[in-house]
This record gives sequence, C-alpha cells and structure tokens, in this order.
Amino acid sequence: MSVSNQPGGEPATQLGTVRVGPEEDAAAEAARQAAASKEAADTVMQAFGGVRGMVDMTLPGLVFIVTYNITHQVSAAAWAALGLSGLFVVARLAKRETVQHAFSGVFGVAIGAWIAMKTGKAEDFYLPGLLWNVGYCIVFAVSALVRWPLIGVMLGAVTGEMFTWRRQNPGRLAAYVKATWAWVVIMGIKPVILFPLYFTHNVNLLGWLKVALGIPPMLLAMYVTWQILLKAPPPIKAQLDEEPEEQPAGADRS
Repeated sequence: MSVSNQPGGEPATQLGTVRVGPEEDAAAEAARQAAASKEAADTVMQAFGGVRGMVDMTLPGLVFIVTYNITHQVSAAAWAALGLSGLFVVARLAKRETVQHAFSGVFGVAIGAWIAMKTGKAEDFYLPGLLWNVGYCIVFAVSALVRWPLIGVMLGAVTGEMFTWRRQNPGRLAAYVKATWAWVVIMGIKPVILFPLYFTHNVNLLGWLKVALGIPPMLLAMYVTWQILLKAPPPIKAQLDEEPEEQPAGADRS
C-alpha cells in the first residue's frame, strides 16, 4: 500500500498487490501436501471394503459355530453360513453396492462348507480360510521383496496415481513396501494361532477364535497403513494420454 498527496493536500491511499513471501509459499505447499497425503491415507478403508466388507466375511463363521453348537450337525451349520453369505450378496445387489467383498465371502464359505460336508469334520469348514491366510501373507511378502508391494497396487487405482509410485515417487514406494510388510506381520498372527488349533480338532475354540481374530487384526493393519501413508509423500496423479484435437471441417489434412 502506498500513500500519495492529492491536489487538495490530503493524502490518498493506493492499494497495491499483496505479495506472499517464500515462507508463506512453503507453508501453503506443506499444507497442500499434508492434505493430499491424508486424503490418500483415508482411501485405505475404502480399498479393503470398510467395516461392512469385514462383517460380510466374518459373520458367516460365527453363524457356523453357533448353528453347529445348537444342532451338532455339520451340514446344517454349513448351509446356515452359506445362506447368510448369499443374503449379503442379495442385499448389496438390491442397494446397488459393490459386491466384490460379499462375493469373495460367499466363495470362501462355499468351499469351506463343501469340504466340511464331504469329510464330516466341522473344523474343515475353517481350513480354506486358514490356507488363504497363509497364501495371502506369502504373496504380500513376495510383492514387497520384489518392490511391487500389493498395498500400492491395490491403492493406486483408488487414489488415481495408478503406478506412478513405482518410478516417480520413491518416498511413496518405500511407504507402500513398509505398509505391505505390516500386513504380512499382522495378518500372519491368525494362521500362527489357528493352525495348531485346527490339528487339535477343538472345533469350538477354533471357531470362536477365528471369529475373534477376524476384524481386529484387519482394523489394526488398516490403522498402521493409514499412519504410514499419512507421513508419506502425496500421490502423483497418473496423467491420461490426451486425445488429439479434432480439426475443423474443411481444414487442410495434408
């Protein structure tokens, strides 16, 4: 703001452009990056189906063990769990929601129910899930070792960065590797605890612990991932190839 004298001798004020110093620029950029990192971190729950997705995959196991304790029949318990999984899919379809996690739950329950009814052993209902947990941890560990962390692969499509973290954002690649290892460690707790129980044929203890270890470890893994991504560099959005501009009619195409 500058001051000048008018012909009558009275001072007049003239507003000038407010200039922002480098400190303000740096603070604004830091705030922008922090907001972008938080937005990206908040996509963790969305990518894994949220609480609803975890419930869809956990409740059938609870229904199985409750029904088995009431009826003492493997087939009745298996059909009850499978029926609940089917209801979850129908409910999501009716609401036009994503059925990815509900369908994965039905698939796992169907295999477990089929094996349990074939062998007549209630503990076999949980065998596919235990094997899935082991395979899950192995695949995640391998992806981290080869620097293609699955957490980055899964979240890239949600955040819009796709695979820019692979070559353009080394800090984010390191964060995804760290988060993937966190999932290996946390989710690896389940098979370490449950597999020995499977071989003891203690169906009740196996079933109740399977339910108890369903949601809490996933929530913990999501929280740890959220904390890691909160401190990571913000994602670099993937740039789609621009389509060539259309030439006006009658333009020279030579």
